[in-house]
Amino acid sequence: MRMYSFRMFAALAMTGGLLLASCSDDDGNETSVTEVIVSDEMEVSGVWEAGKTVNVSQHLVVPEGKSLTIEPGVTVVIDVNGVGVNHVPVEISVKGNLYALGTEENPVTFTVSPSLKTVANTFRGLWGGIVAYESCQEMALDHVVIEYTGAQVIEGSPAAVAGIYTAGDDMYPQITTTNIQGRYALTNSVIRNGSSDGIYMMGGNGIICHNTFVANGYTGGDAVNMKAGVKADIAGNVMFSPNTNGLKLSSSGQSETRGQLLANAYNNTIINAGWRRDGEKGGCIYVEKNALVNVVNNLMVNCKFRAMTPNYKDPNKPDGGFDDKSVIDYNFYASGSLATPITGDATVGNPAEGYAQENKNYNPAIDTHSKISSPGNLLDPGFVSFDINCVELTSYTLDSAWDFHLASGSPALSGAEGSVSPYFAGGLTIGTRNYVSPAIENHFGALGTK
Repeated sequence: MRMYSFRMFAALAMTGGLLLASCSDDDGNETSVTEVIVSDEMEVSGVWEAGKTVNVSQHLVVPEGKSLTIEPGVTVVIDVNGVGVNHVPVEISVKGNLYALGTEENPVTFTVSPSLKTVANTFRGLWGGIVAYESCQEMALDHVVIEYTGAQVIEGSPAAVAGIYTAGDDMYPQITTTNIQGRYALTNSVIRNGSSDGIYMMGGNGIICHNTFVANGYTGGDAVNMKAGVKADIAGNVMFSPNTNGLKLSSSGQSETRGQLLANAYNNTIINAGWRRDGEKGGCIYVEKNALVNVVNNLMVNCKFRAMTPNYKDPNKPDGGFDDKSVIDYNFYASGSLATPITGDATVGNPAEGYAQENKNYNPAIDTHSKISSPGNLLDPGFVSFDINCVELTSYTLDSAWDFHLASGSPALSGAEGSVSPYFAGGLTIGTRNYVSPAIENHFGALGTK
């Protein structure tokens, strides 16, 4: 009996879920053209080999129980037209495990067509993000670039169908985690140009270290946003121009099954945070709803306000302020002389005046040992190459010539006396690698001297 097999055309034509294919016999003779019904989703697993370019026009799904490994130099180009007749933004759904493992010289990149990488598209949200579902046991993103995400979640969005986000209300963060037992690492990566949060952790054990977050959030959004069910170390990150905060640490959603947020945030540098957010929200660090945190040895530069803890007078309750065993102290708040762009009730003349402003969210028990600029004493951290008196507070474009290392003699090199024991000092094993949280450094910010 003659056997037949299907061979896809090199250029596939897809309309209304129909994919054209050719049918050939065992001798390679083409016999007909056939329409094959396909889904709006494509399951992927195995290995994407180094240096390849992968063009994506469907939702990608790493199936439960399977893994996808992406090798150095792979570029994943997302089609911004979306999926199906409703143009649902493309989502990468991780139901199994994902290991995107680039190198400094050859990162793994999730992006859009080069012609769309414009300033006008910085916050357009051209595709959905990477969503780790409840069944995702582990995900490692090392030396990865993720950009131009943050699309509106709409009817038919996989994350809306799964109940993770609400159609019409939410925009995709660039990275989402949900499994409280999951293991996640985001290291040595660049997360930029997104309409929502850089990473939104609703569950899991995580290491978020040595990353650069740039231009996260348009009308809202933080570089790092964490909720109940998370245990994480956040260290050595540079966060430039988040719309609202560099760090939002909240135990929102805490329950008997979803534990208290536990987070160590140390040696991070947060610059120009909060100025693109109206009113009294935003600033640099926001701790709420019974989160248990250690926030120490961080460097805040030209941010809108100091660290805030709403409802701090009613701590240790799931819907109250932060856990009173938390430590937010030994931080450095630098301020230049640039006039601020905000108006109304929250008007301040320069960042130092914002630091001095007392509102209902300031807790007098925090930052008692911190170095804080005042209107009459502006503290400059002394970067190797970044003038805090010249870069507009609402600027969200990172200049590659800037160097956020501290120059010799910098006042940020002393006084960082915070103490923290990282949760994952012994490592967090993900796939075949062991990711280790760095030890705390006795300088303020992500980068000491060169």
